[in-house]
Amino acid sequence: MTKKVLAIVGSYRKGGTIDSAVQAILGGARERGAETRTIYLTDQHLEFCTNCRSCTQTPGPERGSCTQKDDLQFILAEIDSSDVLVLGSSVNYWNVTALFRRFMERLIGCAYWPWGGAAPRLRTQRFTRQAVLVASAAMPGFCIPLLTGAARALRITAKSLDGKPIAHLWIGFTGKQPDQKLPPRTLEQARRIGLRLA
Repeated sequence: MTKKVLAIVGSYRKGGTIDSAVQAILGGARERGAETRTIYLTDQHLEFCTNCRSCTQTPGPERGSCTQKDDLQFILAEIDSSDVLVLGSSVNYWNVTALFRRFMERLIGCAYWPWGGAAPRLRTQRFTRQAVLVASAAMPGFCIPLLTGAARALRITAKSLDGKPIAHLWIGFTGKQPDQKLPPRTLEQARRIGLRLA
């Protein structure tokens, strides 16, 4: 059966470091016969979460429905039909981009949080799909999970979408110049992650 790999790119720049790394991952997956698709959050109409919590009130494993009418349902339908998620965001001011965070906050319907409850609880932890997490920053790559909130935000997003992270790519030293290109070694590392997905 052909695997479907969906990438969600939360970077502001197409063709930038995150997009290039994600496309290299998808390229590796295609080499093994996977079907791939990319959703750029810059192309989607997503409203801010209003924290009304209506999507969190109904118990059960099914994701709550948001009252806002925008592209979220389209994105969730694409996710529901995928086997693997690739989630990517550059680090802006110590965390994922505001664009990615807006998407992440809208996933609160994946949790059950009745009024009076202390905290949201994921509706399910079936982990029906695999996930790859990708982040880039000006700092050394190994510092991304240590000094920023980006790795945690990507992990929470993956878990909310029933994704079990099986690989990550933390790309460092990306702030040296405008339109910096990824080195071949990083692109090959990304490709090898993709080969594991199909």
